[in-house]
Amino acid sequence: MSIKTETKAVVNELIQTANLKKGDILVVGCSSSEVIGEKIGTSSSVDTANEIFSAIYEILQEKGIYLAAQCCEHLNRAIIIEKELCQKSGLDEVNVVPQPKAGGSFATAAYKNFQNPVAVEQIKADAGIDIGGTLIGMHLKKVAVPVRLSVKKIGEANIICARTRPKFIGGERAHYDENKM
Repeated sequence: MSIKTETKAVVNELIQTANLKKGDILVVGCSSSEVIGEKIGTSSSVDTANEIFSAIYEILQEKGIYLAAQCCEHLNRAIIIEKELCQKSGLDEVNVVPQPKAGGSFATAAYKNFQNPVAVEQIKADAGIDIGGTLIGMHLKKVAVPVRLSVKKIGEANIICARTRPKFIGGERAHYDENKM
C-alpha cells in the first residue's frame, strides 16, 4: 500500500470509529522521518509530509472536520489551524511560521496549504492520529480513549489513534448515555 492509501485508510476508519462529525477537530502529529524509516527529527521529508497532508486534508474538508496540525518539539508542539477555527474556539493566536527543521514538515505543509493559517499553543481535539511517536495527547480533550485500527503503520511509522468522550460523573447510582461512551 502507498503512503497516501495508508493515510486515507487510517483517516476514514478513525472518522467512522470515533464518530466524528462536521465541526469536530482532528489533531495530527506526524514525523515524516519515521514514515520514511528514519529516527524522529533526523530526516524531515517535505514530499512525504505533503503526501500525508493532502490525503488527510482532502477527506476532512469533504466532511467539514477541522485539521489541527501539531508542530514538533522545537516549537513546543504548537498547533497550526485555520483562522476560522481559532476565532470560533476563542483561542489566542501566536506568531510563528513552521519550517521543516523547526516545526516539522507536516506542520509546514499545513501552514502552506490552509486558506488562512494561524498558530496556537494548544487545542482540545475530539480525536487524534499520532504518526511516528509525536505525542499528541496534550491536544486531546480530557478523556482520551485508544482506538485500534486495521492499519497499524503509515510507511514505516507506527500510528496510535485516539478518540475522546465526555467524563463520567455521579458515582455508582449514575446512569450514562451509551451513545457517548
